[in-house]
Amino acid sequence: MAEILPPNMLNERPSTPAGLLSSREKDRLIERGFLGLYRWYTARSQETRNWNPDRSFDWKALSKDLPPEIVTVTQGFFAVEQYAPDFTSSLLNLVRRSHGRSHFQLRWGSEEEKHADAWENAVLFSGKRSPQWIAEYKERLKSQTWELPFPDAIHNLVYTVFQERATQLNYLNMMKIAQGKSDKPHLADFSDPVLAKVAQTIAVDEAAHYNFFLEGVRMYLYYYPQRTLEAIKNVIGQFSMPASALVPDWKEFSETVYRAGIYGPRDFNRDVMQVVFRNLGIESRKALEDGIKKTREVPDFDGYNHKGTAIFDTFDYGMVEGDVKRLHIKIQDYEKEIGFDMIDPTEFVENPAVPEAGAKSSGQAADD
Repeated sequence: MAEILPPNMLNERPSTPAGLLSSREKDRLIERGFLGLYRWYTARSQETRNWNPDRSFDWKALSKDLPPEIVTVTQGFFAVEQYAPDFTSSLLNLVRRSHGRSHFQLRWGSEEEKHADAWENAVLFSGKRSPQWIAEYKERLKSQTWELPFPDAIHNLVYTVFQERATQLNYLNMMKIAQGKSDKPHLADFSDPVLAKVAQTIAVDEAAHYNFFLEGVRMYLYYYPQRTLEAIKNVIGQFSMPASALVPDWKEFSETVYRAGIYGPRDFNRDVMQVVFRNLGIESRKALEDGIKKTREVPDFDGYNHKGTAIFDTFDYGMVEGDVKRLHIKIQDYEKEIGFDMIDPTEFVENPAVPEAGAKSSGQAADD
């Protein structure tokens, strides 16, 4: 276009509408990011977290005198993880056309399967439930099917970020109790090194899962900020832990978890929602809701998408951009090790739709 316009007209052209990248191009960039992240994740997983649910723990040494509350919690963890096939297949079918996301779901499912087996072993070796009872309980659990909480990919991606962080928190707090660090009088004298190691090992996996899904949400937030923020608002407005409507003794389990100081509404607000918000550059739930409301109140004029620009007041876009750039550097470093960089490299492409004021900060990525 510049070659065919007279020089004096170049500065007189109207400003280009926001969204210079087409949706197709944004989707392509996100897909490439997921593929690179999947490759990096798989290599790191195999190198650092290649444990076995049977051989990695001294099951014979697990206490046969676990407190009833600990048995209830352990059984609840085992019950939720029994739906790993449903979690995996449902999400896999939703993203099957994406190489990076669908193949990661297979990897994720294989790691969640280990969690199911480890918690089952904990229930079995506690001696508080017979093998027959466990088999019948599994049949009862699997007579129902877990369904996706949302119909579309972006909402389920956002949901999984909050869910993985909440699950990690549950296991970290269980680990502390098993290490003898509970501040609850009825659990003050309890400790079990085997159970502590199980909870810690699985919590590390959940942290890795959280970071994968978090990086995915960051990419969506970078290229589709308004749609992603609205998905975040919708998810936290109706969040519940997976399988809560399927596990038959969920009420007893959730109440026991709460009394043990493992997880409750305050923990979700402080250690799940606020942690996710901080990793995404969102100040607070109120700021998120107010920002979306403000955006909806700004008119959209003649295709210039003035309405969309208001969304950048809602969160720290510069932080998100910095984190997405760091992700691509990590992917590019990995690709150089393999040789992908010489054949089919992953490249970071800036989103030109962003007001310059929105890219003023740099943030900190979540821990790997």
